[in-house]
Amino acid sequence: MNYKILMVDDDRELLKMLNQYFTLKNYTVMIAENGIEAMEKISANPDIILLDVNMPGMDGIEVCRRIRDMVSIFLTAKVEEQDRVMGLLSGGDDYVLKPFSLKELDARIIAHLKREERLHRKKEQRFYGELVIDYASKCVHIKGNALELTKLEYEIIEFLSMNPEMVFDKERIYEKIGGYDAEGDSRVVTELIRRIRKKMKMYSEHEYIATVWGRGYKWAK
Repeated sequence: MNYKILMVDDDRELLKMLNQYFTLKNYTVMIAENGIEAMEKISANPDIILLDVNMPGMDGIEVCRRIRDMVSIFLTAKVEEQDRVMGLLSGGDDYVLKPFSLKELDARIIAHLKREERLHRKKEQRFYGELVIDYASKCVHIKGNALELTKLEYEIIEFLSMNPEMVFDKERIYEKIGGYDAEGDSRVVTELIRRIRKKMKMYSEHEYIATVWGRGYKWAK
């Protein structure tokens, strides 16, 4: 399959290098030098987006907030934990620090694309009382109300619900939703689960994601 990849960065030399590499890898490559230009090219429905965090005008974080349904990998020289947490909570799927290995970046991209393909092949729906999870459309409803979830929020629900009553620590959860060679980030998982619970509580008092103190979280039927 010929995947479409949108690369967004204000570093023209980096874009040139990435364009040459991924074109040779048989990707259809689209390029944008800022967030505004990226938003104009979203209509082409790229399969994955590489986003620089620091760009003039509309930065990568803001672009990601507006395109939550697409797979996004941040490319950045920032190394602060808070920056990484903010990027992932904004809807990003992965975080790659500059300078990076092209082979590693390629491996991360492939891992995310293959995971998306597996998710699209799922046709099953599961019912937990007043809650319904549609794994094909990646939607969650409670009493007929659709929850507005980010990609990572949905993926936590999917992972836990497909392994009911099994306890997973924060690092294991992050590894499962973070893609290739993901390092566990407990702050991200804690915040995502807090947000999920808040959204669920708008329609139900049932606690679907239970805390198992000292061990992690589980899906409670």
